Amino acid sequence: MGDTTTIDLNADVGEGIAGDRELLALVTSASIACGFHAGDAATMHALCREAVARGVAIGAHVGYRDREGFGRRPLDIPAGTVEADTAEQLATLQEVAQAEEGRVAYVKLHGALYERANTDAECAAAVVRALRTAESPAVLAFPRSQLITQAAAAGLATAAEGFVDRAYTADGTLVPRTEPAAILDHEAAVAQALSFTRRQQVRSLCIHGDTPGALELAHRIVDELAAASVELRAFA
Repeated sequence: MGDTTTIDLNADVGEGIAGDRELLALVTSASIACGFHAGDAATMHALCREAVARGVAIGAHVGYRDREGFGRRPLDIPAGTVEADTAEQLATLQEVAQAEEGRVAYVKLHGALYERANTDAECAAAVVRALRTAESPAVLAFPRSQLITQAAAAGLATAAEGFVDRAYTADGTLVPRTEPAAILDHEAAVAQALSFTRRQQVRSLCIHGDTPGALELAHRIVDELAAASVELRAFA
């Protein structure tokens, strides 16, 4: 990797997991839960305030209205509802960010909605419609997914992400969380982060806030990237 290599490091935060503020000291982008699958007004304000203070890009982490299932249960939600719910969550975080003198730079889907928009063209189109506003945010999504393809076609800025703490199948999809090997140990996660960066496969690396030892893992990844002369920089 050369001296000019850069990568974004994002984390999903505001989901009731300890260590969010500490993660914001390490990452360059923060995907903040907007209250549907997790989060509340006080948490959103606190994290937006911290992100602004640290120069961290703010993202709306948009999911199904499913706090009981943490937004990870597949739900048969009509595309029209997906569009309305996406727009509502984005507007909520935009209002909070503005109150804290920041802005929502990007949107990243969460859990089951994220996975659905990878392959469901109608769902992806609904999300894109919700994001085409006067202040259209960038879209952070799975490489070659329906969402990233349709967002780019609609003229939205896009970035592909790689999950450093999740295992992948041979065909490039994520190993389901129901399988024992779905979450990588720290050694494998660090190696995967370096591999993604070295091969320039993605523009952003993601650490899930609820991954065991997420804060320690983030420290290790930041240190290893610095040792490899990689600059951390927000993509949006």
